[in-house]
Amino acid sequence: MHAWLCSEPTGVEALAWTELPTPTPKPGEVLVEIRAASLNFPDLLMVQNKYQIKPPLPFVPGAEWAGVVHAVGEGVNHLRAGQNVACLSGTGGFATHVVAPAAHCMPLPEGFSHVDAAAFIMTYATSHHALVDRAQLRAGETVLVLGAAGGVGTAAIQIAKTVGAKVIAAASSKDKCDLCVKIGADAVIDYSQENLREALKALTGGKGPDVIYDPVGGELSEAAFRSIAWRGRYLVVGFAAGPIPALPFNLPLLKGASIVGVFWGEFAKREPKANAAMMEELAHWYGQGKIKPVIDRTMPLSQLPAAFAHMASRSVMGKLVLVN
Repeated sequence: MHAWLCSEPTGVEALAWTELPTPTPKPGEVLVEIRAASLNFPDLLMVQNKYQIKPPLPFVPGAEWAGVVHAVGEGVNHLRAGQNVACLSGTGGFATHVVAPAAHCMPLPEGFSHVDAAAFIMTYATSHHALVDRAQLRAGETVLVLGAAGGVGTAAIQIAKTVGAKVIAAASSKDKCDLCVKIGADAVIDYSQENLREALKALTGGKGPDVIYDPVGGELSEAAFRSIAWRGRYLVVGFAAGPIPALPFNLPLLKGASIVGVFWGEFAKREPKANAAMMEELAHWYGQGKIKPVIDRTMPLSQLPAAFAHMASRSVMGKLVLVN
């Protein structure tokens, strides 16, 4: 097998395409031939040694992937060789093969493509956990999605619309805003051209959004929070912009608003039954055509450094997927 090996987490340039022995699955594990792996922001942070999870060196990055089971270890009864699966393993995806715990692999129903499956778990699980569980979003409420053209942003738009909410999508260019409208956003704000607070006031009749979904952080966070509706819920999803904002504590007091942390990975560990039910609902929605990953482009896995450069340019709309 071959894999992009990170021996020193000093950045993308330190990754090397390396031949490695193909592993044998241990009890409870499966060996999977990877067909597609998506690129996520944590993948970049991990190879830069900036992520909260620091795997032992050397490691193969690539948190999220899909492929075909090649072999199963002892005790694995619910998966078989030749079966299509997807997995969010944290590492190992940027390779031709990977060994993963069988319990972490999601069997794919008929018609679920490897490319869609590789772009599905992280973004849709994060957005469902955020909007449905943490925010308790209800039909008829208004959601502001920041960074709306990205992977989690596009998933959030689709999930909010499935729940019956009104969606205001905020993005940094006209092309990104056009994409958001195409996938169901009711209104858009191009914050490279418009004042966010003034646009929100006009779109909500001065009321503000009930829920704010923020995977971006940075300078827009305080402006967005100042626009939130009474009893609003501000979802802290991530900090793609880099800086972690510091909100004045008088703001949630004045609005009777909540600042709600979203950590899907920890939720999945602590509440596995609830997480499994959520994933089942998401797969059902995919089968009904209510949600579908937005794929910016696919690229050969051999072009991983170029894919990282494209992601760093902040021009990706939806998800970038690498294929074998």
